[in-house]
Amino acid sequence: MINSEQIIALLIDADNTQEKKMKSVIMEISAYGRIVVKRAYGNWTKEVLKKWEDDFRNLAIKPIQQIDYVKGKNATDMALVIDALDFLYTSNYDTYAIVSSDSDFTPLAIKLRESGKFVIGVGKESASEAFKQSCDLYLCLEKLNMDSDEVIEEVENNANNKETEIDELDRLLQIAANSYQDDETGYTNVSSAGTYIKRVKPDFDISKYGVKKLPEYIERKSDLYEMTKYKGKGTVNIIAYKLKENNT
Repeated sequence: MINSEQIIALLIDADNTQEKKMKSVIMEISAYGRIVVKRAYGNWTKEVLKKWEDDFRNLAIKPIQQIDYVKGKNATDMALVIDALDFLYTSNYDTYAIVSSDSDFTPLAIKLRESGKFVIGVGKESASEAFKQSCDLYLCLEKLNMDSDEVIEEVENNANNKETEIDELDRLLQIAANSYQDDETGYTNVSSAGTYIKRVKPDFDISKYGVKKLPEYIERKSDLYEMTKYKGKGTVNIIAYKLKENNT
């Protein structure tokens, strides 16, 4: 089971990542804790980076402008490294997520790990083994759920598309189930899933889905989920769920 109480700094090398994947990246990283810093580094005057503007607004990412001081030389990497080391010595972040496929970040990942930090790398499958091995966890962009990207794009283009919104909620429940399931039973506490969903979507309102509580929604989707209830501490009853085998 993942420790979801980590405080995370998400640092994005915009020159070496896929902008269209950022919503899925944030969904995955949020399973490991609360992202308190979301910064993307790049020379935003470049035409190739213009598409990032929507992500700044919709995903609350702070753009960090870095001009190319020398033509043909990219200064973005250095700006990201400087900020990461500044955070390391002046802040108390538990986890650093570096979104890039650039092997130049290998020394940074090693330094962060040597300092006791958990390092998540996010990049292409073709990234160097050196960078992958310098991270505690490496997530391949190509393996992030493609359907979720399509769902998200539809949601942003048509806020009234309820079927699409439900598809996104099921994707979040799937991530939560895979991240927080009990190692022995395979079930995930619905409360943990709800906390994760609110972390990813602060405006989440279960009433939009025609139910009063998240367990009611899960119970209605019996084709996707199995539910169980058991006694917790004192008078507390725990409600948990897991994905049915054909939906894992």
